[in-house]
Amino acid sequence: MGTKLFVGNLSFNTTQKQIEESFSQHGVVVEVSLMLDRETGRSRGFAFVTMDSNESAQAAIQGMSEAFSTGSQNQKPPQPSV
Repeated sequence: MGTKLFVGNLSFNTTQKQIEESFSQHGVVVEVSLMLDRETGRSRGFAFVTMDSNESAQAAIQGMSEAFSTGSQNQKPPQPSV
C-alpha cells in the first residue's frame, strides 16, 4: 500500500507526465491523478500522487518543496502533503 500525496499550486499547463517524471526522481510513483476541469479538459491546478512507501513520500515532499514550476515565476512551488 502506497502513500497518497495531495499536490497543490500546479500550473494549469502541467501534465500528468510532468508530475510523474518529477516525483519519480524521489522514489517509485504508483499512480498520478491530475484533476481536470470537465468543461475545458484543462488542469484544475492540483493532483494526487501515490508513492510506493512513506519514505518515498517524505523524500518527495522535501525534494519538491522548491522544485516544480511550469507557470509564471511569481507562482508558489507546488505543496505536496500527506
